[in-house]
Amino acid sequence: MAQDEQVIGPVLALDLGEKLVGVAISDERLVTARRLPPLKRSNWKKLLQDVRNLLERFDAQTVVVGLPLRMDGTEGDAAENVRRVALNLARSVPQRVYLQDERLTSLAAIENLKAEGLKADEIPSLIDGEAAALILRDFLDSSQERLWVDPTKGK
Repeated sequence: MAQDEQVIGPVLALDLGEKLVGVAISDERLVTARRLPPLKRSNWKKLLQDVRNLLERFDAQTVVVGLPLRMDGTEGDAAENVRRVALNLARSVPQRVYLQDERLTSLAAIENLKAEGLKADEIPSLIDGEAAALILRDFLDSSQERLWVDPTKGK
């Protein structure tokens, strides 16, 4: 599933949670990543509509979806679900879709938000977006081979 074609910005990052989807966007030059308000997670049709709206609003050229691997690097049910959604997304939008390891991003997001000086009651509403921003930064900074979701293949 690797594809070494150059990534084109802006890049939209998604952190798929059960209730919320964290969202972040890069600049066109792939230098900065900023969190956006989370999307409410409901059905596939609504998620696709929301993602398409963000792609258009920010003229995003690439999508990266956080892949929740276990600490030992293996995949469980959550990763299988994310792969399914990413494949459906790749089949539904013209932008290239990639997966990015998201281990420990939620913990790191909390630490980053604390470091920004936010109060404890302000942090919960920002965790998803900050996690998506971390996924995006990891994707942009990664020297590893990127995991491209091929829309012509199965899971």
